[in-house]
Amino acid sequence: MYGGGNHGNGYGGPPQGPPPGDWGYGSSNQNQGYGLQQQYSRPSHPPSGYNNDSNYSRPNGPPPGQWGGQNNNINGYGREEYSRPPHQNQQQMQGGGNFQRPSTQQQSFGGNGQQTYQYSNCTGSKKALLIGINYIGTKNQLRGCINDAENMKQFLLKWGFKEEDIVMLRDDASNKRQIPTRQNIIDAFGWLVKGAKANDNLVLHYSGHGGQTEDLSGDEDDGYDECLYPLDFETSGFIVDDEIHDRVVRPLPQGCRLTALIDACHSATMLDLPYIYSTKGVVKEPNLYSEAGQDAMTIVQGYLTGNQKSMFSGVKSLVKTIANKDKASKAREFTKQNKTSPADVISISGCKDDQTSADANEAGKNTGAMSYAFVRVMSTNPQQSYLTLLQNMRDVLSGKYTQKPQLSSSHPIDTNLQFII
Repeated sequence: MYGGGNHGNGYGGPPQGPPPGDWGYGSSNQNQGYGLQQQYSRPSHPPSGYNNDSNYSRPNGPPPGQWGGQNNNINGYGREEYSRPPHQNQQQMQGGGNFQRPSTQQQSFGGNGQQTYQYSNCTGSKKALLIGINYIGTKNQLRGCINDAENMKQFLLKWGFKEEDIVMLRDDASNKRQIPTRQNIIDAFGWLVKGAKANDNLVLHYSGHGGQTEDLSGDEDDGYDECLYPLDFETSGFIVDDEIHDRVVRPLPQGCRLTALIDACHSATMLDLPYIYSTKGVVKEPNLYSEAGQDAMTIVQGYLTGNQKSMFSGVKSLVKTIANKDKASKAREFTKQNKTSPADVISISGCKDDQTSADANEAGKNTGAMSYAFVRVMSTNPQQSYLTLLQNMRDVLSGKYTQKPQLSSSHPIDTNLQFII
């Protein structure tokens, strides 16, 4: 389905794209294009509670019970590992309608229309940064991430991108500048956004480990920042969502499109975009009453089954939910005020912030479940709205995977408009 060559362990050929000298990287260019003065502080190792056990690379099949559910891996990271036979669900996907293309006129919103943005028609320059990290030879090894990057490259080539438009970072690369270390990823972020203009079409795809760490800036309604784990995270640290936003969202001008596809655990708000949409096409708000109800149910079930650990966990979570009520509302408002962008930034992520994403096997190939679902939906029926794309991706994964792909944006969007890339 995806195409691409076979090289070594089933990967495509050597990474393509501009040679390192054309990327504009280098120690003198660490802040090029950003104008940022903020320094980010992070540990040089995973945060407290990071799961380092030897069972991290799991055999095929559902993960152990302690890995399931919500918030059980709150400070660690992981990609659940599953396999299933070729598709048995062949019903016609939604889409194919005459969806209206977004207007490229400046839009305004807010109480006095003081905030503006502009949809991109994606007819300008094209650039794509594809990052696939299998963590080869480590205790954290994954199987499908490099395949995801290669599959995404083949998809983009069919959608009008050219080899010279694409930079790929993967941990089997022979070129040191294409190894997905923290510094190479940061440099590649700079390459992606450098010189961006209205109606340009930028794509960022990441497949690898993701996690959470304590929020220190007050912009997270659950109290945790999301983060990506580069190949050298044990020595160089992770990349927190505040920094990702400042490097790939904030520099973009009005009307420039960035489509971010994040196939990692805890990834819903990995770009810190303020508008998160449900499958009904409306903006989500913190549903603390629902969370409190779930906590209460956990307490009752723990009592009825005699599971004291579950019962006490539910009590602790309920207290936290109640205490977090005002903080969550303030965090969501802070994010809308400070991280709304005039650029046209769309993020499609593998799961909710409190979920893990699957390192799967589909049709005999190792792949991330979210990356697979995106390519399958768009290849089956390219005519999709934002809403049908989200719904169809969830349909592809439902019944087998617990994760629920998420849609978020840098400004309010009409989810019934056509999704273009």
